[in-house]
Amino acid sequence: MMGGPGGARGLLDRDVLKPQSTGITLARLAQHFKPFWFAMLAAAVFVVLSTWAQVTTPELTGELVDCYLAPAAASSFASFPGAPQAESASQSNCWLAQDREPQNPTQVIIKNAFQVGGFPLPTADVATMTQDDRSAGLGRMVALMIVLFVAGSLLTGMTFFSMTWSGQHVLRALRVEVFEHLHRLPIGYYAEHEAGDLMSRITNDTSTIEQAISFALVNVAGGVLLLGWIAYNMLTKNLPFALLSMAVAPLMLITTLYFSDQARRAFRKTRVEMGSVNANLQESISAVREAQAFNRAEENIENFRVTNAANRDANVRAIAFTSALAPALEALGYLALAIVTCTGGLALLNGADLFGTAVSLGLVFTFLSYVQRFNMPIQQIAVLWSNIQSAIAGAERIFNLLDVKPAIVDAQDAKRMTDIKGRVEFKNVTAEYKQGEPVLKGVNFVAEPGQTIALVGPTGAGKTTIINLIPRFYDVTAGSVLIDGTDVRNVTAESLRKQIGVVLQDTFLFSTTVMENIRFGRPAASDKEVLAAAQLAHADTFIERLPEKYETVLGERGSGLSQGQRQLLAIARAALADPRILILDEATSSVDTRTERLIQKALEKLLKDRTSFVVAHRLSTIRNADVILVIKDGEIVERGRHDELLNKKGFYYDLYMSQFKKQEEIEVVTVK
Repeated sequence: MMGGPGGARGLLDRDVLKPQSTGITLARLAQHFKPFWFAMLAAAVFVVLSTWAQVTTPELTGELVDCYLAPAAASSFASFPGAPQAESASQSNCWLAQDREPQNPTQVIIKNAFQVGGFPLPTADVATMTQDDRSAGLGRMVALMIVLFVAGSLLTGMTFFSMTWSGQHVLRALRVEVFEHLHRLPIGYYAEHEAGDLMSRITNDTSTIEQAISFALVNVAGGVLLLGWIAYNMLTKNLPFALLSMAVAPLMLITTLYFSDQARRAFRKTRVEMGSVNANLQESISAVREAQAFNRAEENIENFRVTNAANRDANVRAIAFTSALAPALEALGYLALAIVTCTGGLALLNGADLFGTAVSLGLVFTFLSYVQRFNMPIQQIAVLWSNIQSAIAGAERIFNLLDVKPAIVDAQDAKRMTDIKGRVEFKNVTAEYKQGEPVLKGVNFVAEPGQTIALVGPTGAGKTTIINLIPRFYDVTAGSVLIDGTDVRNVTAESLRKQIGVVLQDTFLFSTTVMENIRFGRPAASDKEVLAAAQLAHADTFIERLPEKYETVLGERGSGLSQGQRQLLAIARAALADPRILILDEATSSVDTRTERLIQKALEKLLKDRTSFVVAHRLSTIRNADVILVIKDGEIVERGRHDELLNKKGFYYDLYMSQFKKQEEIEVVTVK
């Protein structure tokens, strides 16, 4: 079953996500399983065969009693009033006898298996068999039961293997499909959705599906089949006896549903309370200095006692419901066994039929085994069904993500962009992230090949939007962005972005070697080319001081390196890509003077002979720019060189005096 209360707890201790469109989700999931239909078919066959083995074993137990044991014991119980009727019922229920025709395929299979090697069937008058005949028959029957047990176990193992094999292949394909889709989604999608939620689709949701496919689905399908098969066999063998034997089943189902529901509610409460405990701990530990300074330690301790007690009470309640489920079902199971034993025993002892049907000792044993097997799947189905619901809901979340249409899609007639000179033109460009709220309004400018364009302006003016439109991370709402006279929407995004290098303000480094981090700019580059790029970026000096130099494995996001060192690696990465157009979002964070100079030298080399767009934060970059575009409220309000704009004493002059004048004074002091 579920391994007692501890085994059921892990399955109950989770929220049940209910799918909104079960049929559609299952149909889409089935399409992913279609390539592995053979494994699914094999699993279905194994489930049927293993269930048949479980259902057939009680039949053999009944035949063992009615064909071999009951006749031998008849003389011992001859004084009981019902002994003659019981013996007659045993003979009539012994379908294994020679003159009895099999009534169903199971009986045909068992009879043929019993006779393998010329072994004789029981005689029609079983009372005439010798002791040796009965002993040999008992041995053959026990051997058949052992074979069924072993075969059932092997088939169950093969079922789980088949489902797990096909499930793992489907989950791999799903993860890859989601991962590829995430890379096709526009940058704006990530601004509106949390990375943790997207990661959950690939990890948690697929893990939920994995558990359902590998474990829950097999157990529920096998349990339902077992219940149906046992119920059918019991009802066809003896209808009144079957109805009495299954009288407790509805109570077991109601009990399971009630305790499972209450346990889940309680576990939801424990998660809330545990969150409160963690929040209280984090806040108290972080603010321990303030607590001591303001004499609040005792109040904090008392608050934690209250929070911790609430968590304790919630856990006790949850465990109480979980622990009560197994004993309650066990008690009801014993009640069902008691009904079968008492009803069958009284009928046998008194020689009375049961509502007009004959009851034999073998039939009682068969029904006892049936009832034991009938009780087992009920708890499994009730508990695991919620897992299947959660898996369907998880699949639905994955498919909802896959249904998100990428905003940037290549046109059907899109061509590959060949080598370019680097002339960039914005023609009356309007852009908006939300409909009706323009971020850029009628922007016009031309950047000639090799020019450096500095973009300056207050936060939210539209600088980042301009640089995002060039590699087509977003599409314009109106107007057009042209490179060498070609609209960027008329070429493939891949070929366009190969012509453009990007150095972002927040440099992202991967958890791999320094060499591979630089090579990310051009994966096919040789080691010699990587070294040359590092030298151009003046990154080679600090790299040579690292423990393994270029083979040093960096921590997550380049932890262990300074901000300036990370910037130098980003510049080396862009230099290796050798793009015709360069986009640079200068970092605003301060670095030491020496690193600042290295970065400036590296940028001068990198920008040379390339069309460059710089969201400028360094005064030196602004001074050296060929054209400065001053952005305000989504419009270009001024343009020109540094000295020209200062002489106009317009918006740029005010911006310079408020943001860059102090930086100039610091540079003068540093030089002195």
